[in-house]
Formats: sequence, C-alpha cells, structure tokens
Amino acid sequence: MRPTARQVAELANVSVATVSYVLSGRDRPVAAETRQRVLEAARQLGYTPNQAARSLRKRRTQRICLVLSSLGGVPSDERLATDLHEMADARGYSVVTLAVYSEARAKAAVDVLRGGVADGALINLAGDHLTRDLVTGLAGTGLPMVVLSNEDGLEGCDLVRTPETEACAEAVEHLLAQGRRRIAFLAHRHELHREQPAGRLLGYTTALDRHGVSERIITAGADDRVAAYQTAAELLRSPDRPDAIFAASDRAAISAIWASRDAGLSVPGDVAIVGAGNIDEGLISNPQLSTVGPLRHDYTDVARLLFDRLQAEEQPPAREIVRSWTFLRRGSS
Repeated sequence: MRPTARQVAELANVSVATVSYVLSGRDRPVAAETRQRVLEAARQLGYTPNQAARSLRKRRTQRICLVLSSLGGVPSDERLATDLHEMADARGYSVVTLAVYSEARAKAAVDVLRGGVADGALINLAGDHLTRDLVTGLAGTGLPMVVLSNEDGLEGCDLVRTPETEACAEAVEHLLAQGRRRIAFLAHRHELHREQPAGRLLGYTTALDRHGVSERIITAGADDRVAAYQTAAELLRSPDRPDAIFAASDRAAISAIWASRDAGLSVPGDVAIVGAGNIDEGLISNPQLSTVGPLRHDYTDVARLLFDRLQAEEQPPAREIVRSWTFLRRGSS
C-alpha cells in the first residue's frame, strides 16, 4: 500500500500540514531540524507526494526544466544539474533536461516549454542556437525562468552573469608579462562564428590589444578533449609554434598539457598553458593547471532564484546576480 502523508507526519512527530509545507517547498517557517525529520521520515517510508493529484488541483506539473547546450562532459553543467536536482527533490519537483546543440533543437525546446511541460526553466545559455529573441519570447509567456548568460537585452527573467572577459584578459596579460608573444587561443566552436568577439575570446584579444601584440592564433579545439589534443599537437609541431596556449576550457588545457609532454616539450618552460573553468581535475594535472574561473562551484543560489519565482504569489521583478571569476596561477604557467 502506498505510504501516506499522515504516516510521514506520525513518524516525524509533526502535523500533516507541516509535511505538506516541507515536501511542497512552500515558503512557510519550518525549523531546519523539523524539516530534516520530515525528509528522513519520507525517505524511510518511501513516500513521494501524489504529483498527479497535486497537478490537477494546482494546474501545475511539479516539474522544472534544465536547458543546456549539450548533454554530458561539461563539469560546470554537471554541478548545476546536481544542485538543481537536490533542491527540486527537497521541494517535491522533478527535473526534465533539454539539450539545445543545434538551431532545430533550440526551436524544439522552446516549443516544448511553451506547451507546458514544466512550471519553470533554468537555462544555461551557451552557444548561439538559443537566441536572445527566442529566450525573450519564451519569458513573455509568463514562464518563470532563470537564465545564465552574459547577453544584453534579455527581459522578463532572472539573469546570472559571469564576468569572464576581464579575468581572461588578466590571464593573457600574465602570459605577456612573462615575455610570451605567440599565444594561441583554443576556442569553442560557437565563439568563432560570432560577428564580434565576446567572453573568453574577447578577453584574449583585449589583452593582446592592450600590449600592442598584433598576432592572433585562434583555432577551435575547446569543445572536447580529443579535438583539443589534436589541435594542440598540430600547433606545437609547426616551426613557429606558440610559446603559450590559452584554452577556453580546462578540459582542453589539460589535453594541451598532454600534447606538449608527448611532443617532448616542458610545461611551462617551452609552452605555458592556461585553461578556463577551474575544474577540480586541474589540481591533479602535472603540472597543476593555471586557470580562470569561479573560486567555488555551487549553484544553490541560482537554483533558489527559480524556486523563489515558482513559489511567489506574484512574479517578482527581474533580478540579477553576478558570479565572479578569478585568475588562479598554478604550475602550468
């Protein structure tokens, strides 16, 4: 027989109303110790709220949607998904994930969200497939949304910004201060197709401009480890090889370290290498990876923005938070 909320309440020694407040995520004052007792009792009994009945009563799905540019392989996306799932579990929501790795997939994702598959969406706006117009139009439907993006002109949703450009420029200026002049940039594919540089690529070009360095060595390779290794190996085989590599992802930078060592070059003696993202793997590369990125990977503040919107009687004004990036110098540069 399916366990009931009353059984959870009896085991946790609380009222049925308190069980409802805790498991629905409603913004009611429930002590942390009481909340933990309820969650533990629900876990022991295997109790989950009857989402179908709840949805009929509230005209809600009790689902939220996570929209990413790819599925798997990006450590920051994995942490974002983990933190969102944990917060959703505690509030009685499930999570649906959509990938927008092409223009067609972006339009399909918007259609699905317009169709009411979820009560709200957390969108990590990487790449150019999910355009500003698509996102703004989706927000205009009233769907509660939080968007991770540095794009300008997004309206009707909460924004989470990461000021990458200046941190990346600082990393390149660090390389220039060492006398490096042939600095290659391993870019994400989407960075190469924009009319004007932005984000990490803009940080690279800005630093070179500031120091009067005209040569640009810009190539794809940051999207996966194999492509990064092959690209770095080819660059390092050339007679006028770069003396530094700045990669738009830490995964690519670590592959560049491997390619350098396989080519018989020392890091950072022959070639200095810097990545972006500050993933934990950079601490166990040899040498440890210099990088730009957040000092900690914790997206609970981002997930909380979405649940604040979902639980509000009236949608609050658009909010914005900034997650700062820092240049971290380690052994590879």
